[in-house]
Amino acid sequence: MLLSVITPAYNEQESIRKLHQRLTSILSRDSFETGYEYELVFVNDGSRDRTLEEIKQVAASDPRVRYISFSRNFGKEAAMLAGLSFCSGDFGIIMDSDLQHPPEMIPAMMDQGRAGFDQVIAKRTRSGDKKGRTFLSKLYYRLVNHLIDVKLEDGVGDFRLLSRKAIDALVSMREYTRFSKGLFAWIGFRSTVIEYENVQREAGETKWSLKALLRYAADGIMSFNDKPLRVSFYIGAITMFLGLLYILYSLVRVLVVGIEEPGYFTMISAILIMGGVQLVSVGVLGEYIGKIYYEVKGRPHFLVQESNIPDLTERSEANHKGNNAP
Repeated sequence: MLLSVITPAYNEQESIRKLHQRLTSILSRDSFETGYEYELVFVNDGSRDRTLEEIKQVAASDPRVRYISFSRNFGKEAAMLAGLSFCSGDFGIIMDSDLQHPPEMIPAMMDQGRAGFDQVIAKRTRSGDKKGRTFLSKLYYRLVNHLIDVKLEDGVGDFRLLSRKAIDALVSMREYTRFSKGLFAWIGFRSTVIEYENVQREAGETKWSLKALLRYAADGIMSFNDKPLRVSFYIGAITMFLGLLYILYSLVRVLVVGIEEPGYFTMISAILIMGGVQLVSVGVLGEYIGKIYYEVKGRPHFLVQESNIPDLTERSEANHKGNNAP
């Protein structure tokens, strides 16, 4: 039995050695006691610091370390897909390289994986997070679960163990705009949850700005449903209905009172309301058309600049051909 630990990294030069040391310490003991082999798959997502050099150095000292380095920054979703595509394990564990996902959870996750679960999900508490961030997170999950076709849970992220069946299912889905939280929920299979205390980053700074988080949230909403389009239709229909009521009211008033001089406020209000509805509807429609545009082009999710994984080039080309298949 082989376990693949997949760790995307972007500008994490200060954490790579610490992560490798903790993983090696835990996995060498647990793998010996319970009888499995393991590999560490680092995915360098176009880092601009010494992350790649640090990964190469640990790879030179540890034959279990594999690495994939992108030609530029393609994003965490692409990095996770690359790790899942080229890992060899019967099980795969996705975890961040900043040590906010504690490696000490791996033995318990492996126990559940061997018990027959295809997804062993690590759920963190929000202790230590800022109150504003916690409030926005809870608000987001409450909103998104009313909009999308799968159910997401607050505190559940990418840190999880996946069986080979689950890995193959995820890799087979080749959409360009990926929202892994939704994909994990969509594939289903037998799942269980293990909770752990929130861990603060040990070094470096978060790579998730507010703008990036909002974009990621929008991708999640639009990747799993067409309800925003329906909402635009409903808003338009309601606005049209209210407009017809206003026209009927104005007609009755003309018949009863007579013609009055039109009011500036009424005219401006109608223009602003109708114009706003139209712009929002066109904007939502444009977002979906943009998603279609990226899907139709069929570009690869990532380009590999270098790696120490054997025959990765051939496997990468095969994956890209699969991605462009009709």
